[in-house]
Amino acid sequence: MRQAELALPGALIGIVAGAVAGGLTLLAGQSAGWAAISALTLALPLGLLGTGYSILLSRNLFRPGLFAPAGLYWLAGFPLARLFQETITGLAVFGHVSLPGGVAGFLAYQAMVSLGFAIGFLWLHERLMPHWLMRLRERNPRARELLAAYVEHAEALWLAKERRRARKGAR
Repeated sequence: MRQAELALPGALIGIVAGAVAGGLTLLAGQSAGWAAISALTLALPLGLLGTGYSILLSRNLFRPGLFAPAGLYWLAGFPLARLFQETITGLAVFGHVSLPGGVAGFLAYQAMVSLGFAIGFLWLHERLMPHWLMRLRERNPRARELLAAYVEHAEALWLAKERRRARKGAR
């Protein structure tokens, strides 16, 4: 249960991102059924991947404030999530799968897009997770430890900023 609590922010970000994609499909003029299938088939893998990210963070395999590990994680995960979405949606809506550029081209393009997704995901995660950890810290020791890592990271950023400010003032 404690691990599941820590995974919630990543899961929610992934699910909402998938749902937004479905909404964009609807705005692009596609049918409500197509939009619903598109939303569901992207929300599911992105939610699972978001859960995985939060769990890896809670197990100290990722650290707060570092983009490279998150970027690599989504470089692998996002294209697979999009492949799942395109495959299932294509089968459900058209009865076949048609990937622009073939599988390799599709995955290569999604890998490029993944870094933008990673930036957005990490930005949201870094803003939601500390607030969530503050709610959990009394009953979840791992939440307390992870919150301490976030506080340590924030203090390091603040000190670096103060040093830069002091150097500018000394000139």
